[in-house]
Amino acid sequence: MKPINTAEKLALFSSHWDPHVVADYNANDVMVVKFKGEYPFHKHDTTDDFFFVLEGEMVMDIEGQPSQVIKAGELFVVPKGIVHRPRAEQEVKVLLIEPKGEPNSGDSGREPAPKPRI
Repeated sequence: MKPINTAEKLALFSSHWDPHVVADYNANDVMVVKFKGEYPFHKHDTTDDFFFVLEGEMVMDIEGQPSQVIKAGELFVVPKGIVHRPRAEQEVKVLLIEPKGEPNSGDSGREPAPKPRI
């Protein structure tokens, strides 16, 4: 049990769309990630998708609905089964929470990120 400084953890890597595990929460991974550009549209059939923007601004495109802008200090949850795509024009830093073993790519066909622990 000790505090985790997310800014220090984010400074350890520069890649985008590459979540890094910083803590465990019940049966979930707590991760930090940097986004820039757009991720493919996808869905998760068995779990919600949790995003908390630490720095910057992201857009969540949701199939059949208006896009949502999520700013620093805001969180957004995509319910399971909803097709979505996160994107960001400028680099954004995000905290994610998802069940251990859940591929971040959902059903997109994109290779899931390895999620190293830092």
